[in-house]
Amino acid sequence: MQPLSNRTYGFTDSVIRRMTRISQQYDAINLSQGFPDFDPPREITDRLAEIAASGPHQYSVTWGARNFRNALAAKQSRYMGREIDPNTEIVVTCGSTEAMMCAMMTVVNPGDKVAVFSPFYENYGADALLSGAEPVYIPLRPPEFSFDPDELESVFRSGAKALILCNPSNPSGKVFSYDELLIIADLAKKYDAYIITDEVYEHIVYDPFRHTYAASLPDMWERTISCGSLSKTYSITGWRLGYIIASGRITETAKKVHDFLTVGAAAPLQEAAVAGLNFPDSYYTDLRAKYTELRTIFLNGLRQIGLPFTEPQGAYYVMLDISEFGCADDLRFCEDLARIIGVGAVPGSSFFAEPVNNLIRLHFAKRSETLNAALERLSGIGKMKK
Repeated sequence: MQPLSNRTYGFTDSVIRRMTRISQQYDAINLSQGFPDFDPPREITDRLAEIAASGPHQYSVTWGARNFRNALAAKQSRYMGREIDPNTEIVVTCGSTEAMMCAMMTVVNPGDKVAVFSPFYENYGADALLSGAEPVYIPLRPPEFSFDPDELESVFRSGAKALILCNPSNPSGKVFSYDELLIIADLAKKYDAYIITDEVYEHIVYDPFRHTYAASLPDMWERTISCGSLSKTYSITGWRLGYIIASGRITETAKKVHDFLTVGAAAPLQEAAVAGLNFPDSYYTDLRAKYTELRTIFLNGLRQIGLPFTEPQGAYYVMLDISEFGCADDLRFCEDLARIIGVGAVPGSSFFAEPVNNLIRLHFAKRSETLNAALERLSGIGKMKK
């Protein structure tokens, strides 16, 4: 028979989602795939119940229902510091996963280079390869996960057409400082490149750190494609509601790509989510306080167990150092962690372009009871030492 497409030869299935299946297999507490075990805001789910009876149940406008786009534009205009046009500067997608893929296919052509900071969310390399582009990686060095501006410039100088920027970062929890973002922006302008941002954790940032939108930097609106999602902000990861915000020149092309990828996001879910987009600013303050509390519980528990880690500045992930376990295969270590200890984690090697075997990623987007139960199980991790 004829061979299948070679587009997927450069990557495996999602290791994150694989670890969820392994967690289920061993009845482990799943701290691998980043979704909460608490409910979305009641206002959103009550509205969904109403819509189940009244609709809409048919297609919305391909690039997003009008009232959803209006509510999203009003909310993001407040936070991004510019007036966003809901008709020409927004494309609603099926989650940020599609938003990132759509952005990539809007910007790059086969053979183009795309810069990616490492560690990176595993989809980014796959997105580049599926688009026919070549990912070029720039290391973020722990514990601060800082980058070398000269290394970044070298990648731009070599012809990178775009840079993928996850801020706050999955998996490291890094929040890029304003000064770091200015370096990135200046290089993008110098070499006429685009910035594709993944900002799904925009509202989960811990004091004293603050999130800065790349599109809000001087002269960056026209060359930034901002990708976001409602998944993390409103605890509705299964609803798959994401979006692209960019200049009309970019969204006109993104609309075409999106139309033929998925047609449109689910109309009933868009309608229900408007209730969340209309929340006052106090909701986001409370959300940050909630995750700050969960972060404190989890990090204090890890300290008591004696497990070294890097403190996240944003998002809800922790990179744990497992060097003391003498691990030669971090995927095998995570499989054993689920089987023996009963906690699901993700091997660090799935996030790095460089060889890494001494890190795993856990998340703390869980109720305090769940985190305490996971910490109780992790207290027995010493039995895994060789």
